Amino acid sequence: MENTWKVYLLAIVSFLVGTSEYIISGILDKIAQSFGITLAAAGQLITIFSLVYAIGTPILMTLTASMDRRKLMVYALGLFVLGNILSFALPGYGWFVFARMIMALGAGMVVVSALNIAAKIAPSGKQASSIATVIMGFTASLIVGVPLGRMMAESFGWKSVFGGIALFGIIAMIVIFIAIPRTKGDESVPLLQQLALLKKKKVAIGLSITFFWLGGYSIAYTYLTPYLLTVSGISSDLLSTALLIFGIASLVGSKFGGYSTDRWGVAVTLIGGMALHIMMLIFLSVVTNSTAAVFAILILWSFAAWSSGPTQQYHLATLEPKSSGVLLGLNQSMMQLSMAAGAGIGGIAVEKISLASVTWMGALGVAVAIAAILALPRSRSNQKEVNAVHS
Repeated sequence: MENTWKVYLLAIVSFLVGTSEYIISGILDKIAQSFGITLAAAGQLITIFSLVYAIGTPILMTLTASMDRRKLMVYALGLFVLGNILSFALPGYGWFVFARMIMALGAGMVVVSALNIAAKIAPSGKQASSIATVIMGFTASLIVGVPLGRMMAESFGWKSVFGGIALFGIIAMIVIFIAIPRTKGDESVPLLQQLALLKKKKVAIGLSITFFWLGGYSIAYTYLTPYLLTVSGISSDLLSTALLIFGIASLVGSKFGGYSTDRWGVAVTLIGGMALHIMMLIFLSVVTNSTAAVFAILILWSFAAWSSGPTQQYHLATLEPKSSGVLLGLNQSMMQLSMAAGAGIGGIAVEKISLASVTWMGALGVAVAIAAILALPRSRSNQKEVNAVHS
């Protein structure tokens, strides 16, 4: 029990990191207006952050595998804080892009280190729940961090959000150094050895489910704030409320996804959740100027989208049980790559077609994820046949 509060401390740190990542969607219109750029250009800030996170994190974690985890987390938080300070202080879009890249490098190492420490300091038999608590902190940033950030941006300007995150990040560095015990690093798994898993068909298809599910979500979510203001007809006064209920629904959906997986299995949960996900994106595109109806759609969309999260994590862990840790690490990178791709595709859709098209594009991406789920059993049966031949 003595380490339980330390796990919650790690969850608070992951909340800060999550807020720094997700907040862009909540203030996208203000960033575009401030820099005099298009919504599509502002949306690429998410693409850049996610790409740097996805590519940089596994490389940096491999290089620092043997380092004491507490020391690494403090250093990573320092890099994360520096990125936020630069975001707050430097003028111009180009410098903001640079600051987001620094922030992403620090954020990736902070999250992986927090998960690693949580597993190692957890009481016996509580490792999984400790990891879930840290992940919950990241999810809470969507529920609380984004609407709070929007309100802060309305009152003090959008850059104040990053100044506030930097301040709390500095406090977190001090507390982590004092409260978290020294924690040994791990034996390094070479990147090529990690990537070798991708040669297995079932692994490739399994990770493609993450890519298209979360990529489809990202296409629409990246541009959610301007979409609600200009297409759905939500007033700016109600925007923070809309973002808050969206976040709460994501937490409920995540909880339900875990329950549903235990009760009805992976396939039913994933296909059912993604089918509802597609329906809500389509409904959002046709329902306008009805606040109650839009709010109801947002609740069901977020619920459906995030019900797939824990299920897909569990699904991947069972594909290659002996390499579950490496596979879940690859999935973290895939999640960020899908967010980057979704934001990029959404930006092209906004620029070349219309803002209203992002929901349809997002629905198409999720539909491809369903197709990948349906293809996976065939790949499994093929693998069994191969094994039977060799035996």
